[in-house]
Amino acid sequence: MKIIVTGGAGFIGSNLVDRLVLEGNEVVVIDNYITGSKLNRNKEAIYYGISILDEKVSEVFENFKPEAVIHLAAQVSVKHSIMKPEFDANCNILGTISLLEHCVRHDVKKFILASTAAVYGNPIYLGIDEKHPLCPISQYGVSKLSAERYTMLYSNIYGINYCILRYANVYGMKQRMEGDGGVVSIFVNNLINKSPIVIYGDGTQTRDFIFVDDVVSANIAALERGKNGIFNISTGKPTSVNELVQILTTISGIHHTITYKPSRIGDIEHSYLDNTLAIKELSWRPENSIQQGLEKTIHWHKTNMNVLLTS
Repeated sequence: MKIIVTGGAGFIGSNLVDRLVLEGNEVVVIDNYITGSKLNRNKEAIYYGISILDEKVSEVFENFKPEAVIHLAAQVSVKHSIMKPEFDANCNILGTISLLEHCVRHDVKKFILASTAAVYGNPIYLGIDEKHPLCPISQYGVSKLSAERYTMLYSNIYGINYCILRYANVYGMKQRMEGDGGVVSIFVNNLINKSPIVIYGDGTQTRDFIFVDDVVSANIAALERGKNGIFNISTGKPTSVNELVQILTTISGIHHTITYKPSRIGDIEHSYLDNTLAIKELSWRPENSIQQGLEKTIHWHKTNMNVLLTS
């Protein structure tokens, strides 16, 4: 299959490109390298170092004639979305609209949008399923929800077959040691470098941590199935921050000082997503336990620290 992956030099995107290439697909990547890294490039894929809003994107579609687009490029920091809401909206809303327009013009058969649990806001109940009310509490959550709505609108008007994947907290190989979602990468780096681990709050807050390989598999499943659907991509299990640190410490054999600081304004106390619909409709399920995923993540970090430091 001929596939365009936006953000394909980033954390999730580069892992996905590696799998797509391995399975024999022709892949073109559009990435401006603001958060992605040239070190993540796969030699079998073709890369365009441009923004998804660049006029040259039209030429990419015209020349490559993709059958599918997997849209991962985005402004993903909640903090940055609050500080620079116009930039956030430009990337996440206008960028998505631009890609959808290209899909219409060039008769793309499948559009997969990477979305987020942030569209739900503070949970009313757990686990959060796809029918949960949508009430984002950050500019980032609003912009990603807008991208979802535009995707569905273009499907209604133009018949684009879409699949929206709402990710839980993704971790794994190639994740940068910064940002809202990089807590695992930050903790692993602190352990390896013998630096104190900082936890905001008392550590009992829970998240749904899903390994990047399982997210990649969900995207592959979405290519084949999931017509015009929205799916939570998660483990369906909560893990507290204290538990996360304990597992990391056990795996690494490294014990370090833990510093607790006051909770940050806007942090959600507990969250995990119900993945039942994805299991049923996409014939997908996460294969890595938190223990297995963290073992692979630590191994990768130990052998690729130079990649993280220069990316």
